Amino acid sequence: MKKLTSLTLSLLLVTGVLAPLSADAAPEPPTSAKNFQINGAGATFPFPLIDTWRVEYNKIYPNVNLNYQSIGSGGGVKQHTEGTVDFGASDAPLTAKERELAEGTLHIPEALGSVVLAYNLPEVQTKGLKLTGEIVADIYLGKIKKWNDPKIQEINPELKLPDRPIIVTRRSDGSGTTYVFTDYLAKVSSEWDKKVGVGKSVPWPTGVGAAGNEGVAWATRNTKYAIGYVELAYAFQNEMTYASLQNADKSAFVEPNFETVFEAAKTFSTDQLPRPDGDWSKVSIVNAPGPNSYPIASFTYLLVYSDIGRVIEDVDKAKALVHLVHWMITDGQQFSKPLLYVPLSSAVVELDKQALGMLTYNGEKLWKDDGVKSDAKTDGDTKKDIVKDKAKSDTKKVKKTDTKKDKKAKSDKKDKKKSGKTKIKKSITTSN
Repeated sequence: MKKLTSLTLSLLLVTGVLAPLSADAAPEPPTSAKNFQINGAGATFPFPLIDTWRVEYNKIYPNVNLNYQSIGSGGGVKQHTEGTVDFGASDAPLTAKERELAEGTLHIPEALGSVVLAYNLPEVQTKGLKLTGEIVADIYLGKIKKWNDPKIQEINPELKLPDRPIIVTRRSDGSGTTYVFTDYLAKVSSEWDKKVGVGKSVPWPTGVGAAGNEGVAWATRNTKYAIGYVELAYAFQNEMTYASLQNADKSAFVEPNFETVFEAAKTFSTDQLPRPDGDWSKVSIVNAPGPNSYPIASFTYLLVYSDIGRVIEDVDKAKALVHLVHWMITDGQQFSKPLLYVPLSSAVVELDKQALGMLTYNGEKLWKDDGVKSDAKTDGDTKKDIVKDKAKSDTKKVKKTDTKKDKKAKSDKKDKKKSGKTKIKKSITTSN
């Protein structure tokens, strides 16, 4: 079943087909009587895509302005938790501890992207450098210090690598890109897993820090003999060179691009995804199997409170947010591929729509899509429905019992009348 689901999703991704939406399936468009500024903050990983959405959505609805601050996933989670933005964004799902602090948070996957190892080697002007996961871990552990280290040279015999120190660049801020990168390193290196671990911020053994994907991209691009991890869109837009990584099967070196990130994404069955209000902390698609699967791929998420009235004081603005996010996960997906993000599959879009169906303002649902499955209800709604169903069932039982009693009473009356008529008939017969 999971293989079938995965195959179906992969076909949908390849063709770019999303679940068909009827004209009345979308949430109510933002009212033109007001101007709205929707504030978000967080991950730099999806910023090129979110910024494109800002521009394109504003062309359709000029009275809605999306103000998104690309400050890193750590900052996005912090501002979401403190309630200072309308939504947060993070490439790292909330931890159990973060979920306690931001109770009622829904995870809404918005796209899939990848992290690449960009480098600046004057002697290697084009893409082509090959690296294994173990070598990357050893570089960031400070164990491999030079570009012509025997381990790197051995798998790159066609390249003349320089006898130069490797300048390691990495994030200085709390980062979802760091989370994805360290999640990968922990899976390919037991030493990394034990000594450093996984997180948005980790105790780096080496390297020069820079803020945001923008900062690491700039530092790597402008520093000779540097290496740094950045989201693919940043490396592509900055015309950086980046390495091919050994796949999880250890059968080939895979270049990061739309097709290879897609190959990684399609191995992940959505059967494994939790409810929008569930625990997403274990969701990971790094080091996916397959000969052509690029090994550092990940979802990136919007973080929204199910009770959106906690951060938005105007119901019309709350409805505008619902419409904006709905547009992002449906029509807005057409802008993903040109920026080298993988569009969401129809199954993930439906899961996201369930999340939007959970959003409430002063206890009232902001949007009810007939296509949203029943399991999108909150636990409280489910309990209420169980009580209602039980009450209906009890009422039906009472009515059924009453009907039986009525039928029995009517039957008894008929029998009595019949019995009376029989006695009168006998009496007349006797007198005659």
